[in-house]
Amino acid sequence: MRNRAGMERGVAVMSVCVGLFGLSAVHAQDEGEVTEVIVTGSRIKQNEFDAPTPTVAISAAAIERSGTTNLTDFLRTLPALLSSEDDLTNTGSQGYIGSTGLNLLNLRNLGEERTLVLVDGRRHVAQLPETAAVDINTIPMDLIERVDVVTGGVSAVYGADAVSGVVNFVMKKDFEGLVGRVQYGGADGGGPNDVLATLTGGLNFADGRGNIAGSIQYTDRGRLEARERDYLRGANYTTMRRNPNDPDDDPGVPDEVPLNDMHFYDSARQGAIDVDFDGVPDTLPSGAAYQIPRFVAPYYSQGGSGTPLADYIGDLLPEAKTTVASVFGHFNVSDAVNFFGEAKFVHGKATAYGQPTFDFYLFESADNPYLPAAVAAQIVSGAAADGFGDPSAPDGVLVSRDNFDLGVRGEEVTRDTMRFVAGVNGDVWSRYRYEVSYTYGQSDIDSLALNNRYNDRFFAAIDVVTNPLTGQATCRSNLDPSALPYQPWQSFDFSGPLSFTPGPNSGCRPLNIFGEGVADPAALAWVMLNNKTTSRLTQNVFNAFLSGPVPGIVLPAGDIDAVVGVEWRREGSRSEPPLADRLGQTFGNVILPTDGDFDVKEAFAEIRIPVLANLPFVEKLQVSGAVRVSDYSTVGSTTTWNTGLLWAPVRDVSFRGTVAESVRAPNIAELFSPQSQTFEGIEDPCDASQLSNGTSYRAANCAAILSSLGVLNPGAFIDPNSATIPGVATGNASLSEETARTYTFGAVFRPRFAEGLALSIDYYDINIKQAISTADAQDVADNCVDQPTIDNVFCDSLTRAAGSGAITTFVVQPENVASFRTRGIDFNINYLLNPARLGMAADIGTFTFSLIGSRLDRLTTIPTLGAEQIDERTTADLDSGTYAPKWTTVFDTTWEYRGLTVNYGYNYFSKTTRYSLLTLAGNPDQASRSNIYYDARETHDLSASYDFSSGYRVYAGVNNLTDERPDYAIIYPVSPVGRFYYAGLKVSFGGR
Repeated sequence: MRNRAGMERGVAVMSVCVGLFGLSAVHAQDEGEVTEVIVTGSRIKQNEFDAPTPTVAISAAAIERSGTTNLTDFLRTLPALLSSEDDLTNTGSQGYIGSTGLNLLNLRNLGEERTLVLVDGRRHVAQLPETAAVDINTIPMDLIERVDVVTGGVSAVYGADAVSGVVNFVMKKDFEGLVGRVQYGGADGGGPNDVLATLTGGLNFADGRGNIAGSIQYTDRGRLEARERDYLRGANYTTMRRNPNDPDDDPGVPDEVPLNDMHFYDSARQGAIDVDFDGVPDTLPSGAAYQIPRFVAPYYSQGGSGTPLADYIGDLLPEAKTTVASVFGHFNVSDAVNFFGEAKFVHGKATAYGQPTFDFYLFESADNPYLPAAVAAQIVSGAAADGFGDPSAPDGVLVSRDNFDLGVRGEEVTRDTMRFVAGVNGDVWSRYRYEVSYTYGQSDIDSLALNNRYNDRFFAAIDVVTNPLTGQATCRSNLDPSALPYQPWQSFDFSGPLSFTPGPNSGCRPLNIFGEGVADPAALAWVMLNNKTTSRLTQNVFNAFLSGPVPGIVLPAGDIDAVVGVEWRREGSRSEPPLADRLGQTFGNVILPTDGDFDVKEAFAEIRIPVLANLPFVEKLQVSGAVRVSDYSTVGSTTTWNTGLLWAPVRDVSFRGTVAESVRAPNIAELFSPQSQTFEGIEDPCDASQLSNGTSYRAANCAAILSSLGVLNPGAFIDPNSATIPGVATGNASLSEETARTYTFGAVFRPRFAEGLALSIDYYDINIKQAISTADAQDVADNCVDQPTIDNVFCDSLTRAAGSGAITTFVVQPENVASFRTRGIDFNINYLLNPARLGMAADIGTFTFSLIGSRLDRLTTIPTLGAEQIDERTTADLDSGTYAPKWTTVFDTTWEYRGLTVNYGYNYFSKTTRYSLLTLAGNPDQASRSNIYYDARETHDLSASYDFSSGYRVYAGVNNLTDERPDYAIIYPVSPVGRFYYAGLKVSFGGR
């Protein structure tokens, strides 16, 4: 997990009992005083002991003390948000197209699509096209009052997407004064350097009936390249690979071991040349023999001439700059009429680089004038007849190449978001409160692909001959416009429209690929391009509700409180890829435009019934409930509900529980995405080395499939693919909603005999049925043969070649096929120790202690009806971003003495397996015991601040104090940033 600039920080303690009892209130409380607030998870005003839904509240002070410039890094330290996506998981080789710089929250490992992000209880427009996923970079940190994390089904209160819970950012109101803050930080190991600058000001007017305030925040988070960490450079980079000393799969020898100095065996940066067409490189452009000193199946060598794996890591963190400008205010005409409004503008740009283009078996004719003489002398005439290729091919060589010198591919993503809120609220009829609001949000996203390539131009440019008139090298197509590039082993389809017109005026310049850095810059300029995809997301939300006591009914324990309301929402998303991508002319995937929207009309109600109060063994007993009826333009009608119980036998102890049914309607991407080409690497589950790594059905199913294709010995099948495989990704207009049943039960203790102590423990169980699941290509291949029968949707989505059995293509699309279930226990402990109240004469300040923890008891997936259950508990799947340690804890202690505050944070989660439990069960010798597990995460943070009476605060800190390093996995279980120092200054003039 991340630990840069305040990541790996615990939750600082707020008011005692806040954040432990499902409380959202952050306020002072005198002995015996009961304060009513709006608690996240309900629109009913209630005091802090009346909330049946478990909630953790994080204060603004905790966020500031962390020194973070990236809010998600801080939130990821909470057990429930451990698998959230931040800069580290969405950069370079770790990310996906369009994800650079995105920060998305993921509750309970159930996905960002099932986590609802709110601002002051209202929805926020998304920044990931075709989804409802909110980029947390759009939330201004210095305006946050607190963050409430509700980990239970609350769809009945807030609508769809709140399957795993809600993260609600509660913003400061009635800001008065002027506050500025600047901060700078840097990593001990070099790069990244982070900058934060904020300015917030506000004033009251009209005798305090009105307030207007504004804020601007600028963050600049620096880039981190893999080569800036010595343990990730060249031969130092270590990764788990197949054990070359275990060719016969001896059960007493581990199948995988950590190996360093790993290279691709069949391609090189300067070009790996195959002169006899047997699929194995023979020479380098210099004429030197191509070295494969130790082959490591399936595609690697330890040492040798091939491209080092370390070169392909790319950036670890992007360069990310974000500016957030906010204006907010209200004017109170009367108790019954208070107008309010908000406006926010966000501009962000993130840039990162990942991997270059690469090519296998490029045919280069013997008449290419760039062909080195030393290589030409090795050409075997008629080598293509050896069986690798076309026997009619002219003489030449095959070149496999990692094209770093053409430019490393990357993306520059610019995101512009604006959001407006307008409304009116007030108190009417003495005891009732209403609110009517309208929210509009819009995100415009430009995703610029850097160092992309025109495939047709590239193949034309490397098909080089000598111009008989000038004696100079030229493109063959310049002399003969009908001569399409001869590349018999490439998947590029030359029958479609070309990006150029062949002939003497095409602009084609000959491109030399024999050696690194030898290409003509003019040729590169003609071949390479930067092309942009544009997207726009829009959100319109109208909401109105009325809250107050049910008229005419007063129980002995008090009023029955209720809320009734209506909501209308429309979400839209449109994406326009560049023409070259749509026509399939570039190295990237074929991408088609997406245009979709939906709307939903809803009515909702909540109720809280005080059954008993102030009786022996019944200090308080109340029942609550909520229901929401929705009508979607896509999936039709749905109903969600929840009910809760709170029982406090005495003031010191209360018990709570909820049962909820939530829904999630499919998003725009899942419904409306057109068919687009994609490429994914697949480790064939039918490869002999993988047969024992699946369910009990795998071996028999693989034998049946391969035998039907004419493979003679299926049990000894070796996957012939060594590169990514082309496939198709598409939406599914036939999807229906998914439904989740959630249970939470817990207890809260606030003993009077231990003043300042508060603790809670809660059990949760979330079970999702008919879940919408989009399996990636690897999952499609695995699930096809891991089911009881090969008659399933996954086998229908996979194509294999007759004779060889190789996977040739696949289809990935969302289906209502999966079931997810997670279960565990959360616990929170807060203790405020004031020695002065214990009778100590000396004033030594106050101490606060906080422990937030979780034990994960279950995390399972059933990929389709009738399939075996897949247990993901205690595993870390870095491809899917699922991190599921059994234990996760965050401990903080803070000492405050006059103007001085010192904080220490300790962050821990238990060790996790680098392999699935299914693989380990079927293959106990997968790795040695010391290599089966990733180490536990243990990081330490330290910070201090001092407040001067003149309104100045200076602060400094260090995160990952002991400079912990990640495992072989590069980004896990800690960040490669390492030890990170930061310091800042905050100046306040009457502000808060």
